[in-house]
Amino acid sequence: MARKPGKPAKKYSQAARLHDVIRILEHRYGATVEELVEECEVTRRTVYRDLTAIEEAGYPLIKERQATGEVLYRFVAGFKQLPPITFTLEELMTLYLCRGQLSFLQGTPFQDDLDAVFARLRSGLPPRSVAHLERIAEASSSKIQGYRDYTRQREILASLRQALLKQQCCRITYAPARRKASEYVFDPYTLLFYNSSLYLGGYAHNRKALRLFLIDRIESVSVTDERFEVPDDYSPDQLTGGAFGLIDEGPERQLDLLFDAPIAHLIRERIWHPRQQLDEYPDGSVRLRFSAVGDTEILSWICSLIPHVQVLGPKSLRQKFLQNLQQTLKIAGTDRG
Repeated sequence: MARKPGKPAKKYSQAARLHDVIRILEHRYGATVEELVEECEVTRRTVYRDLTAIEEAGYPLIKERQATGEVLYRFVAGFKQLPPITFTLEELMTLYLCRGQLSFLQGTPFQDDLDAVFARLRSGLPPRSVAHLERIAEASSSKIQGYRDYTRQREILASLRQALLKQQCCRITYAPARRKASEYVFDPYTLLFYNSSLYLGGYAHNRKALRLFLIDRIESVSVTDERFEVPDDYSPDQLTGGAFGLIDEGPERQLDLLFDAPIAHLIRERIWHPRQQLDEYPDGSVRLRFSAVGDTEILSWICSLIPHVQVLGPKSLRQKFLQNLQQTLKIAGTDRG
């Protein structure tokens, strides 16, 4: 860009220039590259380099293509520099306890974020306090069997993290189990953690409906420049409906289950459904009734409690349960060497 006659070029450090760019973006709805070139009196290449540096520093920078074809750079609405956050020792203990339950995030960019957060926390604490908190966290860390390794999905998760933060539409290639992959135009609303697995929930334009994708089965993600708004009435519960777990499949059923005395305390100690009915009998057994959706997850749970569980109803679920038992006995009687 040619400078205006008689006007000398600005000579200042990158830090000072970045400060100017941030100030411009904070005090306006946004600015185009051409406007930043004009005001900062630098080249387009320098502006792009500065915008990248600002984004990498953690500022929530987004791009919006205007009707004119120009791209407007701005910060997420409502963004402001936050004052330093302080924690009590009890609050720090809670954070360390929660960190111990997230070991299944190994291999994801979220683990890197956690490490960075706790590195900042450690830098402001006496070494003795850090050692004490970490001992507590180790003593309470979860013991997860059969956890997933998300190393291969690292780049996919990094792209989804950007799309979730900036509310950007994606093109996702998803391959359900034992089925051919399909492409979706998808607005990501929510990242769910369930049973040591990660799920992505949002709106699938192809299906004109909400969908829930297991991260493991997402083959590719392409983040577009198109932004979306999450509906005001959206709730993550809409993704799962009345499912016992996450899979909203089949009709809702009125479950009627009887648990023998040896495991009755396990049933009694938890709330399995907000509208459950629990009856106790003199022999120590308990009867549990509630309505739910999703035979696959319901049967998986029931089978984990064999031999101390009976399916009293509904009849169709009882038949599936007995068929599973018969098939297991048949396989157990087969000599496979």
